[in-house]
Amino acid sequence: MEEDNSEILEHANAEFKNQNFEQAEELYTKFISSCLQSRVCNATDLSTAYNNRGQIRYFRVDFHEAVEDYTSATQADSQFEIPFYNRGLVHYRLDHGLKSDCVGNLMRLSLDKALAVGSQLEVDAINGTQHIVLTPSLAAQCGYSMESDPWGNTRIFTSLLGCYVDNKDDATFNVGLRLRMYSQSPAEVVSHDVTQTCSYTQWASKEILCDRNYMEVSNYMATPDAPAKGQAPDDSKMNSIPGDADMAHGIWKMTFHTPEPVVMVLREAEQAGYGAMATANRLVMRSSYNTAETYSEDVAGVPMEVFRVTTYYKSPHGLTVVNLAAACPTGGVLFTDDVISWHVPRRVTPVIDGSFKIIEMHMGINGQRLDKSQMAARGYTLSATDFHIVIEMPVGSADGYYKSHAPDYQYHITYTVEPMLEVLWRADNGQDTRYKVLFPITTPLMPRPPQVSDLTSAEDRLFSVHLGTFLHDVELRNITFSTEILTVKECNAKGFTVEEHSFPNGTKGYSLKVPFDADVVLKSNPETLVTVYVLPLVFGFIILPEETPFAHPVELEASVQDVVLPTVTGICDQNLFYISVKYGSQGNNFQTMIGTRQLTPELAQVYNFQDNGTHCSLVVPYTAKDAVYEFITSDSVRARLDLLLWEPNNNWVLGDLYIACNFPLTTTECYPNGTMTALAVKVESVPNLNPSLLTLRDASCRPFFSNDHFAHFTFSLDSCGTTRTFFDRYMLYENEIGLHFDDYKGAAYTSPPEPEYRQTVSCYYEVDKSETVSFGYKPRSRDPTAEIGLGHLMSQMRLAQDSSYELFYQPEDYPVVGYLRQAMYFEVELMHSTDPHLELILENCWATPQEDRTSLPSWDIIVNNCANHDDGYKTVFHPVVADTRVAIPSHFKRFSIKMFTFTKDQEVLKDEVVHTCMSNECLLDSCIQPCMLNPPVSQIYVHCDAVICDTNGQADGACSGQCVHPTGLSNSRFQGMGEVKRGKKWI
Repeated sequence: MEEDNSEILEHANAEFKNQNFEQAEELYTKFISSCLQSRVCNATDLSTAYNNRGQIRYFRVDFHEAVEDYTSATQADSQFEIPFYNRGLVHYRLDHGLKSDCVGNLMRLSLDKALAVGSQLEVDAINGTQHIVLTPSLAAQCGYSMESDPWGNTRIFTSLLGCYVDNKDDATFNVGLRLRMYSQSPAEVVSHDVTQTCSYTQWASKEILCDRNYMEVSNYMATPDAPAKGQAPDDSKMNSIPGDADMAHGIWKMTFHTPEPVVMVLREAEQAGYGAMATANRLVMRSSYNTAETYSEDVAGVPMEVFRVTTYYKSPHGLTVVNLAAACPTGGVLFTDDVISWHVPRRVTPVIDGSFKIIEMHMGINGQRLDKSQMAARGYTLSATDFHIVIEMPVGSADGYYKSHAPDYQYHITYTVEPMLEVLWRADNGQDTRYKVLFPITTPLMPRPPQVSDLTSAEDRLFSVHLGTFLHDVELRNITFSTEILTVKECNAKGFTVEEHSFPNGTKGYSLKVPFDADVVLKSNPETLVTVYVLPLVFGFIILPEETPFAHPVELEASVQDVVLPTVTGICDQNLFYISVKYGSQGNNFQTMIGTRQLTPELAQVYNFQDNGTHCSLVVPYTAKDAVYEFITSDSVRARLDLLLWEPNNNWVLGDLYIACNFPLTTTECYPNGTMTALAVKVESVPNLNPSLLTLRDASCRPFFSNDHFAHFTFSLDSCGTTRTFFDRYMLYENEIGLHFDDYKGAAYTSPPEPEYRQTVSCYYEVDKSETVSFGYKPRSRDPTAEIGLGHLMSQMRLAQDSSYELFYQPEDYPVVGYLRQAMYFEVELMHSTDPHLELILENCWATPQEDRTSLPSWDIIVNNCANHDDGYKTVFHPVVADTRVAIPSHFKRFSIKMFTFTKDQEVLKDEVVHTCMSNECLLDSCIQPCMLNPPVSQIYVHCDAVICDTNGQADGACSGQCVHPTGLSNSRFQGMGEVKRGKKWI
């Protein structure tokens, strides 16, 4: 059994922790019942169950049942301290949360918000055993008023001359009220009965009471004998109408002056919402504001609501006519930023006739008089002028309260206070009139835009902002960042510190801290080294308890010189520039310019671009297009590479490098066979130079290869205008590379660029030289012999897309269509051979319009290993150097021709479009055959005869080398009809 109870208690505690209070209460009740029956439960467990059930009832504001449970908990275990504290807390709230007292001719009941439940409060008047619900209209008719602030603090005032008040000879008054507070549903109601006995005997002849919802006036009568409404009636003293045997005396009828007279009997007046009654000594009339029989009147500049009535009262002694009047202010308030001034007419003409004097004048708050010391402590003043009685109060005094508002989503506040004015006038006839006004005042909306304190610390790289101040009813709900909206909890979870700060005056503020590096911070760079961090915010607030939203935008900005620029370094070896870039604080936020070109993905691949996230590197040959040459010597060239790191959005240069190195370069080579090779270099001082237009002294001697940087010349020393000079034992052969426009026909230039380009090349030979050669001989038994065998050597001819010979046309790209004089770049390769002693030589190459290599017409391109001397646009041989693709340069030959077409009688032969392709397989010393492509409309076929030579053998015939014949010799041929035509013709 005890084990079962333990499970019930454990289950109950779990439900209690999860705030499932309804289930928890049922389980605690079940556990308590079981324990009381079995009497074997642990005392601490039983005390805990009572305490927790009491807590649930306390949360429900069922205080009396909660106290019973707390008491049972203390009885079950007197060592358990928590239920003692809880019971004391309930008693404290009951003692201080509900308080009634007497304030002159009013009974005041104060209800603290701690006792308020839900949003609905109903008040019943207790009349003996009856409970009468005080609706708003009945409350005004019977002398009850109620005021609540937005948080549930409530004050209820009851006139001692009101309905349902037990009146003992107008001296002792017993007031009974029942407060009913509804929670989540009408079934959940908490009730509190309050009774209060008040004694009041300082009645003036006439009493006027102005409450927030009604006006009341009473007159002393010498011999009234009608009971008050709500009192136990005496049948012999019931109010009656003349002629009614059951009502021999009482209020008969009344005439309202609006100011036009309106007559009503008592029943009609009560049905119209007026209160009329007679007590032991007084006749009482009561009216709410703005009824049909009240009217407005301006008295000394103050708007007032006026209520005037003549009452006919029938008594055993005869008919008594009583004139009653009440006038209550509805305005007269002036506001400054710091002071509220309330003006009440010194002479209320609807109430006072003739001359009078002020006997007493009092100020109060919430119906309670204040003495002079209390007024002085609060900063209140009460004074009288010729026309007004003036009360002045500072805005923000402790007797009122502030409230937040958000019209148009802008933060405003108001201040509300309820002063009381009580005046005793005495007329010349000795009649006293007591005038008492309870007048709630609320200031106009006062804008209070939140003040922003920017406490951002650039050193700590932290945005810090303080926003305030706000009243206690404002709550921060969320913050809108540039990327998202976060609640306060989400902000703190993300590392943004949000704090609420409370101040001694009851206000509060909020602070927010966000690191510069957060993803919600916007960053820009208005200057090269400066970063501007911007944090746009919108603080979202609500006002409680209405949950009215409003927002306040804030933008924080901080400028920090924290940008670390990228750094560029470089070194050289004998062939390459090595460039390294270390990224700055903003990573790879730039574009790279190499020379005059932007580093594109394609160019980056060519230059072996590498990137590891913090650095990047490039490897650039000094012969690359983007390098420039500053000057040359006979054995070197000084090349420079310019690199620029460029931020395109602002056109900023973030870094640059100008690295210049000397690279070994032989510009002139002299051969024993009387041949010279010369290399012309385009240097920076002649930026407009086109190397392909350079010639030797003989303008017909042009470079056999050229590109943007170089022009290569090969010539025999007895040609091209070479001069010879003798010096002692030496011969000097000298020529000059330049632009010879006078002799050069058909050049595109009409005048040379500035400055003029001239490069002298020379070779020295000894006239008489003897060489001593040592020779040794050792006999051998037999001569070496070579093994004879058969095999295949594979070769191919391909067409390159440009002079770099890096990209080639594929079979699917043919036919290749070009325009006249367009350079076409051919490469012939000996394939699948690793013998470095083999060399591929192009003996003859020619073009035909047909596939048949013997077809006519035809035109020679290479004749006897050399370019066709009769061709005005000579074939250009290009040097081959070893690289990643070319392992043995002697296995390759490269040449280029200018595109041409065949013509007949000055007309282009129809069915002819320039097309080139070659790919074949051949035996040693056999010719290279052309490949057949998908034929276009017309084609030009290029055919070559090639030989494969052993460089260890005797160099004769075709194996004597590529282009070893003198330039002046010609073995070219053009066979067949028509002629070869070159020019600006498109085909």
